[in-house]
Amino acid sequence: MFKSGYFVFILLSGLAVNAYANDFDNAINNTISKCSDISAELSDLKRMAGINTAITGVGTAAATGATIVGIVKSSVDKELREILARVDEGAKNPPKNPTADEALNVYDKHITSTNSQSDSDTLSKKSKALGHWRTGLMGGATVTNVAGAVIAGNNRVDDDLQLRIGECIKSVDALKSAIAQAQIDKLDTSRASKIAAACGEWKYADLSVINNRARGAMISSIVGATTGAVGTITSASANSDGVRAGDEQKEKNLNTASNVLAGGTAVAGGVATIFNATQIAAVKKIVKIADECEGTLQ
Repeated sequence: MFKSGYFVFILLSGLAVNAYANDFDNAINNTISKCSDISAELSDLKRMAGINTAITGVGTAAATGATIVGIVKSSVDKELREILARVDEGAKNPPKNPTADEALNVYDKHITSTNSQSDSDTLSKKSKALGHWRTGLMGGATVTNVAGAVIAGNNRVDDDLQLRIGECIKSVDALKSAIAQAQIDKLDTSRASKIAAACGEWKYADLSVINNRARGAMISSIVGATTGAVGTITSASANSDGVRAGDEQKEKNLNTASNVLAGGTAVAGGVATIFNATQIAAVKKIVKIADECEGTLQ
């Protein structure tokens, strides 16, 4: 009777150990399933953040160039106005029956006016070319900021990825409990412990940083696209033949506004570039967790 009871006890103990072993294996396999292939999705985020950094960097350079060109144009326009003033002075009616000195003075003014007219034509062409250049650079900055806003708006940790990471964290918690029981049952837990240690870092990963950087880049790019679009229109208007041949003060005001908008676009693009660059750094930290976790799952 004693031997029979002892045999039953051993049999039940063996079955229990076997059941715990199966639970342990299932916990490992579940963690492998839930924590695999997350790194690939995060790598796409890092790649797109890098692309957007380059795009917004080009836009910032274009807007900065537009600002510089606008400042140079303002200097040319100022010189042009001074020359045109001398032309107007030289075109005044000469005095009737001039003395020798007065005649010589009229002749000097004529020569000065003729030379000034030639200089004004050259400067006018240069001013026009600079205006076209500024408009083109502003248009380029606008396009890159629009592209940057679109990329930044989509380059974030979406709900599906957050859910996958959450399921990975739950599977690791279950694995840790299974490891504790397996150690009591004298099972080999070395591999499972490595998995739990590496993948357990997901619990401390701050995914909101990635999305916050993306949101900052998107907002900055939208601001840059808006100021760039308005600046492009303003610059084109300031450089139109109708405005250039019309109210001098209006032309000056439009050019000043164009330069200010170009500067604002450059600042917004620079901020977006910084957000994109810091997003890359944030994604790299998360990718490191994913790589180290998945390295233990092989």
